[in-house]
Amino acid sequence: MSVDRRKRALAVAALLASALALGGCSISIADLPLVGSPADAPDRPKEPGGYLPVHDLPPDREESAMEPAERAKIQNELIAARDRQASTAAAKGTAAK
Repeated sequence: MSVDRRKRALAVAALLASALALGGCSISIADLPLVGSPADAPDRPKEPGGYLPVHDLPPDREESAMEPAERAKIQNELIAARDRQASTAAAKGTAAK
């Protein structure tokens, strides 16, 4: 390959790389006049929306979500279910050996 071809290929590669790098800074494809958006798509707002209200918390509840006795009952049922599953798994593990 001659030196002239090598320079030309290097120049084309540099031009292509710069075009791709600058292309990332351009407008989105949907804003191009030839591509556009579908006919049934709603219009975009003129100004971008504000930030989401992440610090707006819901008001505190006036009543508790669960009574302490009901919570204790459910916890005891879950512990019993866990223990049953552990004993069943242990029994299957010893039977498999």
